[in-house]
Amino acid sequence: MVNEQKLKGYENFVNFMNTLDSKGKPVFVYFSGDKVNGESWCPDCIRAEPIVREQLKHANPESLFIYVEVGDRATWKNPQCSFRKDSRTQLMQVPTLMRWGGPQKLAGSQCEKADLVEMLFTDEE
Repeated sequence: MVNEQKLKGYENFVNFMNTLDSKGKPVFVYFSGDKVNGESWCPDCIRAEPIVREQLKHANPESLFIYVEVGDRATWKNPQCSFRKDSRTQLMQVPTLMRWGGPQKLAGSQCEKADLVEMLFTDEE
């Protein structure tokens, strides 16, 4: 079964990723707007999350799935948002799903397309 790690905020994300040793196993990172009372402020994230979670069944069972909350709406919309500026993430939209260390990335409404999400989870590089 895929192992999941939930992180909130840029500092927690950076700290976790800097110490991550995936031992060669696939790592997928899903960026979403913060949740308040169990629901994201981001409507696209609300639509995409169940699709992403459903398609996780296709990922290598030894994969790591990292769920990252990027902040509240005001934090995310700030052009200086650290997630936007970080060369490893270069986020332009939430939700964004990426294979860490590889070019595979889905953003915005692409995360709502089950076939694209499945392809990202099953692509071997």
